[in-house]
Amino acid sequence: MELALLPFSQACENNKQPILDIIAPRLINPLHLLEVGTGTGQHAVFFARQLPHICWQASDQVVNLNHINARIAQANIINLPAAIALDVSQQWPKQIFDAIYTANTLHIMSRKLVEAFFVGVGQVTKVNSQVFIYGPFNYNGHFTSDSNANFEQWLKQNDPSSGIRDIEWILALAKAQQLMLIDDFSMPANNRLLHFIKR
Repeated sequence: MELALLPFSQACENNKQPILDIIAPRLINPLHLLEVGTGTGQHAVFFARQLPHICWQASDQVVNLNHINARIAQANIINLPAAIALDVSQQWPKQIFDAIYTANTLHIMSRKLVEAFFVGVGQVTKVNSQVFIYGPFNYNGHFTSDSNANFEQWLKQNDPSSGIRDIEWILALAKAQQLMLIDDFSMPANNRLLHFIKR
């Protein structure tokens, strides 16, 4: 599949450098990282190239693997193996990872799948594993911007089970898996980057 024909996200292009600026100094040792919900594969290729000491394991639902692996194959990066199938509600990899990364996924999942995501993360991490979650969140039951409120309406029209999640609920789910919030970074376009460490 030609690169020009692969799915492309302008948002990924816009946010990849701001995200890298935060994760790079926190991922300094050789690590095995699992990306949950790789999407177009743009982040996987960019971050693997910029962080050559990290084995960046992309993953997504089976339906998305062909175009992700086409992009990965064209990139030909030694620390970026082929993406694996992962449905957060099904069996997770048996491997234990040093870090987990996911971007713009929790608001397109149902509440049940968000819960399954955190249970799965708990299963594939160990003490001192890091978890990075990028996306929009509500605080104290309120949207952080008018654009996020409009985005919520758009999400609900496409899938009533989706929606911007309350940070308090996310933190409770994380805590149940021994994931402690270390930082909550303000990001472009009214997004956040949550950084957890497993204790």
